[in-house]
Amino acid sequence: MRWPKKQDGTNGTDEAGLRVRVWGVPAAQGWGPAVRDAALWVAMAGAGVFAHREQAHPSPLLGLVLPLLVLAVAVPAARTRPGAAVFLANAVVASGLAHPAPAASPYLTALAVLAYLLGLRADRTGPALLLFGACTALDLALCAALGVGAVYWFYVLSMVPATLLLPWLAGRYRQARLALVREGWQRARGLEQQQRFVAERARLRERTRIAADMHDSLGHELSLIALRAGALELSPTLTGQDREDLAVLRAAVSDAVGHLRDTIGVLRDGSEGDEPTASSVEPVEELVARTRESGVTVDLRREGAARTLPPLVDRSAYRVIQESLTNAIKHAPGSTVRIRIAHQADRTEVRVTNSAPPAGAPPEPGPAASRVSGHRGLTGLRERVLLLGGTLHAAPREGGFEVLASLPDQVGPERRGTTEEPREESGSQSARRHTAARRNTRYRFAAAFAAPVGFGLVALASCAYLALQLTTCVLHPADFAAVRVGQDRGEVARFLPEQQFRYVPDAVRALPVPPGTVCAYYRSNGNLLDEVDVYRLCYAGSRLVAKDVLRG
Repeated sequence: MRWPKKQDGTNGTDEAGLRVRVWGVPAAQGWGPAVRDAALWVAMAGAGVFAHREQAHPSPLLGLVLPLLVLAVAVPAARTRPGAAVFLANAVVASGLAHPAPAASPYLTALAVLAYLLGLRADRTGPALLLFGACTALDLALCAALGVGAVYWFYVLSMVPATLLLPWLAGRYRQARLALVREGWQRARGLEQQQRFVAERARLRERTRIAADMHDSLGHELSLIALRAGALELSPTLTGQDREDLAVLRAAVSDAVGHLRDTIGVLRDGSEGDEPTASSVEPVEELVARTRESGVTVDLRREGAARTLPPLVDRSAYRVIQESLTNAIKHAPGSTVRIRIAHQADRTEVRVTNSAPPAGAPPEPGPAASRVSGHRGLTGLRERVLLLGGTLHAAPREGGFEVLASLPDQVGPERRGTTEEPREESGSQSARRHTAARRNTRYRFAAAFAAPVGFGLVALASCAYLALQLTTCVLHPADFAAVRVGQDRGEVARFLPEQQFRYVPDAVRALPVPPGTVCAYYRSNGNLLDEVDVYRLCYAGSRLVAKDVLRG
């Protein structure tokens, strides 16, 4: 017979938090468990030896050797088969009913310890209760087979179940407490990892923001400087030395743009796709005015009712225009740039188109400057627009180039690129496990206290009933003295209590009685905590023929 398993293939947890099976798992490694098991067995054996020496007629084989051998098997088995260990310990306790020893077995302590270990190492409630029921049924069957007295029945129905159930509840509470602590530490480690992830993400976002600002602002300004230097080289009023100086300046600017591109690449390494946080930008009109001052022909037109856009949308529209102007200056110097900003119902459309560069236009700033954005400029721009829920198209048009961006006027919270720590969802796996562990701990804590209270109430009611039984069968000494042999039962009845003494000791009931008589027993006083003398009245038919005082 195997202990029922959980769906995950296990059905228990040891005190270290490891899952184990109730009836069979690999044994713990090392000498530590063996030493602890040996110490536990020695303690149990000491209690058994002490109780054995106190018995009037001890049986070394049945009362000491055999129980200790069984416990020597049960104690180490409690690590891998705690249910079997409890069953063996209960068998040792039940064996005490077979010989005339005191009802309370000295091995009840061993049974309590093993029941506690069962609650600690197995988390299945149903199989444990079935085991306790089987143990109680075995004890009751043994009581019936041996014909023991009432005190043994009370012992089997009260002491043994309490010894099984109460320590088991304490072990279950301890197990739930350990599980709660373990889940708490796991949750803490998960939160620490999440916090490190948030910090790393914030760092990458900041690097991306710095790279984007350098690309959009500084790159644009350097491109304008290189354009102006290239235009001045064509001025007829300059001397040859001036043209050489301007060529050196343009080359230096181109090299600076190349170094800027390399720096941007390092900053954005590993953080592609992260949207930078929003920052303030100048109006588009100022950007266009500065570009015109550099000698670029720019036509700006707005269509539709002007309205205030969210910061992220306004920034993205600005970057689209800025990047398009920078690319037109680098790749189509001398061309005309047309900018159209159309405000529609719920979207804003930005269209930047540059014409083909005219013949004899100023030279391009240089290969390094042309690499300042490369695929990174348009790629980063497209990612920025897509994060807002918009679209971006860039393609050649009539010998020139066109960039078209469509941006939503409202941006939902889920699209805002913030660096705030994401809150853990209440339905996450770790939160559910931690909540379940806390709830399980509370339930087992309540059960661990409710069960003793319930047993206490039952014991109190039992004691009250027993006290009532013992006090209502007292025949006072004066009444016993007034009863005379030879009186009729009716005359004697007026001196007798409500009921007879039902719990006559076996030794007293075994004393010889007059032949052909029926005897009734009564207690001599109402002392509930001590053995008292027993009065015996024997009747032959309806006449009292004998009265005796028997020592309790």
